[in-house]
Amino acid sequence: MENNQQILLASRPSGMPTKENFAFKEAPIPEIGVGEVLIRTLYLSVDPYMRGRMSDRKSYVPPFPLNEIIVGGIVGEIIESRADDLSKGDVVIGNLGWQLYNVANTAEVRKIDPTIAPISTYLGVLGMPGLTAYFGLLDIGQPKEGETVVISGAAGAVGMIVGQIAKIKGAHVVGIAGSDEKIDYITQELGFDVAINYKTTDNIRQALKEACPNGVDVYFDNVGGEISDAVLSLLNHGARIPLCGQISLYNLEKPDVGPRIQSQLLINSALMKGFIVSDYAKQFKEGAFQLAQWVQEGKIKYKENIVEGFENTIDAFLGLFKGENIGKQIVKVAERSQQSD
Repeated sequence: MENNQQILLASRPSGMPTKENFAFKEAPIPEIGVGEVLIRTLYLSVDPYMRGRMSDRKSYVPPFPLNEIIVGGIVGEIIESRADDLSKGDVVIGNLGWQLYNVANTAEVRKIDPTIAPISTYLGVLGMPGLTAYFGLLDIGQPKEGETVVISGAAGAVGMIVGQIAKIKGAHVVGIAGSDEKIDYITQELGFDVAINYKTTDNIRQALKEACPNGVDVYFDNVGGEISDAVLSLLNHGARIPLCGQISLYNLEKPDVGPRIQSQLLINSALMKGFIVSDYAKQFKEGAFQLAQWVQEGKIKYKENIVEGFENTIDAFLGLFKGENIGKQIVKVAERSQQSD
């Protein structure tokens, strides 16, 4: 068995992260104790929210400590077990270290069913991004038939699921994304009614007016910045705004300055609510069940951008901020062993 390889946060980024902010380290494969399992990483998730955890400032989760292993979503295979309810060969998901091998106890991981869908989907459509879309849209956005739902970051892991759920609910769905390939995918493959390429549109406000002739009832905000300013100018009375992410702002070195939106919210009796998926932890089982059902029925399609090789994890993470991915960005680290199939 090879040594354990780990990725550490070596320094805090200023602006856009670079490879110099990370360090690779080799270490022995750890021993497990009673009630623990040894997990070989199969897939790991890279997500935009991790950029916030690299800065030493207050957020909804503590910052990553310097010179320690970065932690994120991991799907792995148990190769050794001293836990009663988990066995060798089981596939589990958990918030674990960016390393080839992790030790965890049974409270830190959840066994998943590889027969429902490919195991990588538990990091995407059936995992945190899918649940984020499900609860943010349905609990805060509450789209109704015939309403207009606008989604920024619409070709990302969360945005593409939001749009499809909105279509299931009978809404007119408008997506905003950053390439013609993404625009084609969300309209032709996923059924969005209209999509706008913000990078090639001369006047985003005018394009949105044409795409939303009846105004905006729900805006699922993944990006913030000037795009969100344009959408908020079209709010209808009683509009709802699930505030999910602000990826356009994550790498700014100075605080963002923009329009003050309180008057828009006041005039339109609109609701803007920030949320994180863990707010809904007690309902995860319900959400995952419904998402799996929609996937099996063909009502929700998904796309994954799988980067091969643990050594390419940093490139995969940095690619999130260059708009390279359509759908969920995942790193494939290893294949499941034959005896687990």
